[in-house]
Amino acid sequence: MVMQDLLPSAPLLVAFLIASLVLAVTPGPGVLYIVTRTLAQGRRAGLASVGGVAAGNLGNALAAAVGLAALFAASALAFTIVKYAGGAYLIYLGIQALRAHDAHSGAHIALARPRAIFRDGLVVALLNPKTTIFFAAFLPQFMHPGTSAMKQAVALGVLFVLIAALTDTLYALCANAIAPALLRMHAARRAGRYATAMAFIGLGVFAALSEARQK
Repeated sequence: MVMQDLLPSAPLLVAFLIASLVLAVTPGPGVLYIVTRTLAQGRRAGLASVGGVAAGNLGNALAAAVGLAALFAASALAFTIVKYAGGAYLIYLGIQALRAHDAHSGAHIALARPRAIFRDGLVVALLNPKTTIFFAAFLPQFMHPGTSAMKQAVALGVLFVLIAALTDTLYALCANAIAPALLRMHAARRAGRYATAMAFIGLGVFAALSEARQK
């Protein structure tokens, strides 16, 4: 099977790439997680969070390919459970940031393991059911009959994840570029910790209270 069988025709492929880029650069839970991790812990942590978010997005794409999105679309309970789980986890990250002591918060954050940062990014992205539903609604518009729907969905999903990983990396690098100016100020360092905590908690509350998707 050649790549042409898995991807749409040139005009549709261009439309897919443009639509994917627009969605990828739009700030969401993953972007906020990446930026806050980068500002608090530096470029290495930011890139680790990019990898985690990309892995979570890939998981959502594969879930859509095997029909998990259909379950979310059909079951309001399943959608609600995953939405609240994701919101609760973001609030947990915010509380953890608030509990860090000023005297040790800088060292603690700097020594955070990339594996843990990757894991948190994975969970943030994976527990966002709207992403799975997006894949289920979006990808079929660029698929064609005659080729395995599963393979087409996986190919397009992987392509989207690569685009999102690229834009997320740019977010991390930009955040890292402005971090030194902030970290030189002791007051800004403390404010940054609270801002990070409030960002996670606020996003978690927003995710939990956001209106359920209309059928």
